This record gives sequence, structure tokens and C-alpha cells, in this order.
Amino acid sequence: MRSEALHTVPHLTTALNGPLQLIERHLLAHQARIEHWLRQQWLETPAPFYTSVDLRNSGFKLAPVDTNLFPAGFNNLNPAFLPLCIHAVQSAIERTCPRAANVLIIPESHTRNLFYLESLATLRDIIKRAGFEVRIGSLLPDLAQPLDVLLPSKRSLRLEPVSRSGDRVSVKDFTPCMVLLNNDLSAGRPALLEGLAQPVVPPLALGWSNRLKSDHFEHYKQVAAEFAELIDIDPWLIDPLFRRCGEINFMKREGEDCLATNVDALLVAIQRKYDEYGLDKRPFVVAKADAGTYGMGVMSVHSGNEMRELNRKERTRMAAIKGGQEVSKVIMQEGVYTFETLGEAGNEAVAEPVVYMMNHFVVGGFYRVHKNRGVDENLNAPGMHFEPLAFAEPCTAPDHSQAPDAGPNRFYAYGVIARLALVAAARELTAVASS
Repeated sequence: MRSEALHTVPHLTTALNGPLQLIERHLLAHQARIEHWLRQQWLETPAPFYTSVDLRNSGFKLAPVDTNLFPAGFNNLNPAFLPLCIHAVQSAIERTCPRAANVLIIPESHTRNLFYLESLATLRDIIKRAGFEVRIGSLLPDLAQPLDVLLPSKRSLRLEPVSRSGDRVSVKDFTPCMVLLNNDLSAGRPALLEGLAQPVVPPLALGWSNRLKSDHFEHYKQVAAEFAELIDIDPWLIDPLFRRCGEINFMKREGEDCLATNVDALLVAIQRKYDEYGLDKRPFVVAKADAGTYGMGVMSVHSGNEMRELNRKERTRMAAIKGGQEVSKVIMQEGVYTFETLGEAGNEAVAEPVVYMMNHFVVGGFYRVHKNRGVDENLNAPGMHFEPLAFAEPCTAPDHSQAPDAGPNRFYAYGVIARLALVAAARELTAVASS
């Protein structure tokens, strides 16, 4: 397949009426070999507790563009897959803490973000239904008493202040066997959670105060190369090219030359691959903060000069991420078009799949949809919405008796690429544990 030219870009839709593309056919044809290889990876590097992966499918390329180790959005998953989540959580907790009975979730310090709180309530319910006692310990600095929040779903969520005694944390009348972080630590590592005897999962060192996206994609680059050799494909078909710059200050206009030079170098490399495959598309690059989430500090560019010519509003938008944290490092990533849309002809909204995993199991996913963004833009932005039932069937169960573009077969490709990103995250976790 390395020398086989791909077709021109199709118009894919979530209705699955486009033909399954060559890369997806190739993954389907090598299912047994792929699943065996993945099983070996989990033996060598166990998967993180949970992960979500943003994918982009351009028809000629299917690749991850972001990997989140502290995912929210559990409320957007298909409720029919709740048994998968329960089984996956049981295996993840038993691996981390075999005698665990009590789990303490440490969430983001949100009290007004009802979308996040609905996700938190769903995560709590999954763990509870998996057979564990679970409470939520908030890091809100002024929380002295339990705070009950009534959610739009009619569920109630109780946030409790966390106390520490020696090397253990607890909430009133509840000492956990393990601490589950659902806080990405953009604002730093809380002293309250340092040096605990209880396992903290994921570890503090994987929060955004330490972790870099570029480090993750270095691991992913190696994973993609190994996988591509396994099934004989060009790794570029599943791996976004990238470069990085440090010592950036957008407001002082420091580091602009580094950004512009690397953007131009990436565009040349992307164009070379487009020429190789006969693709009549304009390359673009996504510049984004090397740490952080929530779609902040992200922009698409088509030339290095665009990085030199940012106006004040654009520089302000790129200068800080969640919590006002200053951006000092930037990853420039090959832009991957998305040609998946939702809606009737003439009223389509651009969409991208997001795949959720617990332990090494794919437990569901959804489409992130944006009516006001283009096929070469970041969709994780205000105005987006989710289609929670987009994944009507599991991502890891292809059906060879059906047509190659049937739902389970199309989504199998998503599950494979998402799990490659999970292998990269597992290697990150192992590197952190050994350091």
C-alpha cells in the first residue's frame, strides 16, 4: 500500500454513505494481526485509566490530533455502552488497586459549568455501578462544607472539601483506597496531593503543568512507525507531522521567527506528501499551546508569515490558555482536513470523531460538530455541540459479513487509530513512572 495512490478526497458523512477508503479497508483486512499487536502492547505498557482522543478523517488520512488523559464529556457517550464502561472501570481499578473499595474523584474546580458537572456525575455513576463506593473531593479553596448541585439531568452532585492527615487524604467519614484525578492540573500540582500513600491516577506528572503535547506526539510517531511496518502502510497516513518551539511570548512578539520558520518547513513537508499521493488540497498547519486543553490557544495558518502578522486580538487569544496560564511553548502540527459532516445537503455542519477509552477498552465516542467552522479549522470552540449517538455500535467489533462501509467497519478504523494514541499515552505513563 505504500506506493498505492489514494483517491481524491471524498465527501464523508456521519450517515456513512461514502465508500470506505483504502486506509480503512487495509485496517479491516489486517484485524487479527492488529488486535494481537495491541494485546502485546498492553502487556508491555499498561494503558492509562481513561483517555479520549480527537481524530480527524480527511478520507486520505486518518490521524489523532489531541489526546486527553483527564477526559470530560462522559455524559455524551451512548448510554447503551454503559456495560462496557463498567467492565473497563472494574479492570482498571483492580489493576491499580486490587483491594480497592472506595474511590475519591478529584474534579476540576467548576461549579457553574453544568456540562462538565454532568460529565462528572456520569463518571461517578459508572464507578458506583462498577461496585465501588465513590465520593467527590473538591479543591475549591473556599469550600468548607459539602456543596450539593442540582443538575439539568435531575441528578444531584455533592462536592466535599478534602482534608489530609499524614500521607493520606479523605473527605468526611470516607478514606479512599485510590484517588482518581479528573483535573488536568493546568494551574499546577496541588501540594495536598503530593507524596500520598494512596495511588493517584493518572499521576500528577501527567497533568498539563508537566506534560507537553509534543512529547506525546514523539511517542505517537514511534508507535505509528511500528504499526505501519506491521501492516505495510505509509506511516504518514495515520501520523500528523509536527514541530515545536519554546520560549514564545505572543504579547511581546518573541519567538515569531521560530514559529514562522517551522510552519513553512512543515508546509513544505506536507506538500511533498500531497504531491506523492496526487492530492489537490492546500496544506495547512495548526499552531497550538504545547500544554492545555479546552481548545484554547489554537489557530490554523497557511503560511509562516501569518504567524508574524498576528494582530493584537489574535496574539491575545494565543497568549493564554485555561486559567490564564501563559503560553510559552507551541506545537505546530500538520493540519488534517475533516470531510465528515452532519446534516442535509446545503446545511451541513463539519464534524470530527472523539473516541473514549477506559483502561485499554474502547467504550464509545461521539462527534464534535460545529456549524460555523470550516474543514480546516479547530472544532473545539464555542458554538460546538455533540452528537452522542453517532457511534451506534462499538468501535472494536467489525463485521466482515457486512459491506466494508457498514457502521461497525467504518468505526473500527476509529477504534484502531485511537488505540494507537492510547499506546503512545501508555508509553508516556511508563516514562513518567520510571523517572
